[in-house]
Amino acid sequence: MVTMHELAREDDQLVEEALGGNALSFQLLVERYQERIFALARHYTKSAVEVEDIAQDTFLKAYRRLDSFQRQSSFSTWLYRIAVNTALDFLKRSGRSPVQAVEDPELSAAPVRALAGSGASLSAPDANLRREELARITQRVLEELPEIFRTVLVLREFEDMPYQEMAEVLGISIGTVESRLFRARARFKEALLRLYPEFAAGD
Repeated sequence: MVTMHELAREDDQLVEEALGGNALSFQLLVERYQERIFALARHYTKSAVEVEDIAQDTFLKAYRRLDSFQRQSSFSTWLYRIAVNTALDFLKRSGRSPVQAVEDPELSAAPVRALAGSGASLSAPDANLRREELARITQRVLEELPEIFRTVLVLREFEDMPYQEMAEVLGISIGTVESRLFRARARFKEALLRLYPEFAAGD
């Protein structure tokens, strides 16, 4: 099994080869990370065409900026940073609010479940609430949050990204990540209870 360290070394080697003019090496990087980048893009739009546009734009930017990759973080983290910025820019240009829709009901229910199970004193009005309904609720609440809070929730609750990597992707300190995530969860709870007061039934 390939370790993260070994994977990072392989990535660095492929980057070097790509910078040396080997197009196949960059194609190997695309194939290695395209599934992850497509999954991220789906958190921002459910249009298959737009997901593909975001992913392609991400890899195009990465290719053009490859000589700026300083290896201060892993290639995957550097690529993720480009992808997040590309997705947010794409939706801003189209006049929509980021994080409007998430396709996977299991994933999109994550913030509600995380809050409900983390001492937030929330109780689901129906223990058998369908995943699709949780997805719709989560989507609606996310739309109420400022962009910086939506983004940290997507990275942490949907992508299960470690704090260190979140800090590198967002270009902020771990302390700022923790603070922003704490505030994001609080704002999520406030919006949830305002929009769906039935979740406060157990308070």
